[in-house]
Amino acid sequence: MLSYRHAFHAGSHADVLKHFVLAELLAHFNKKEKPWTYIDTHAGAGCYALESEAAGKTAEFAEGIGRLWTRPDPPGAMAVYMDAVRQFNPGGRLLFYPGSPALAMTFARERDSLHLFERHPADLQALQRTFADRTSRVHVHGGDGFAGLGALLPPPARRAVTLIDPSYELKSDYRRVVDALAAALRRFATGCYALWYPLLARPESRRLPARLAELGVENWLDVRLRVRRAPREGFGMSGSGLYIVNPPWVLPERLQAALPWLAAALGLDDGAGFELDHRIA
Repeated sequence: MLSYRHAFHAGSHADVLKHFVLAELLAHFNKKEKPWTYIDTHAGAGCYALESEAAGKTAEFAEGIGRLWTRPDPPGAMAVYMDAVRQFNPGGRLLFYPGSPALAMTFARERDSLHLFERHPADLQALQRTFADRTSRVHVHGGDGFAGLGALLPPPARRAVTLIDPSYELKSDYRRVVDALAAALRRFATGCYALWYPLLARPESRRLPARLAELGVENWLDVRLRVRRAPREGFGMSGSGLYIVNPPWVLPERLQAALPWLAAALGLDDGAGFELDHRIA
């Protein structure tokens, strides 16, 4: 299925949570000189113009990054993410939103590398154009990220952050994310993996956290951000979450300091809030 285009959802509340946490992970990896590899199984187009027809059609960014853009009071952890987004909007006006590949590139040093998977032909071409002058460090793969992930593990430097971020438009994605993560851990057990998931009423979504728990991961963190009450009719996304394997030990404290502010800033009704669970040995 190749109908999904992330441009319609760029800068949404789900992107804010996902990329805020991703920025924290990569900033932490930069504390050591040793190089790291970033792997993105569903990279999208790389960067998005918020005044484009696609982004304007749903304008989801208005209830995501748009709500944060003029806030003068972001906590320290959120400021790291906001500073990265501002690099794409030097004039101060919110015109562009970096997808996960572009965001990761803002943290990458000369010794770091990126591997980006994308299947949609148009988004693949956009991704290739975005990184055309950085092909020595950024490797764009036209294909299935679930299938291609294993061949990249373990990376040469034995340090990697992998984002597993499908659209979940197919029911099979709920099974494939668990299978892909399990297979990746067999090949590279010490890697850092961030698996994004939507908070939906559909049974597959409700069962996903339990299926992830069944993997028996020793070190993990699960963060969920809700921006609204779950819809009564059962349709629509009330929020999203990230399940992180081998998170930095400082991450729970960093998130705990920022999530109350973020939930208040993005909350649409009294169902807004967050949950943060972890076990880090």
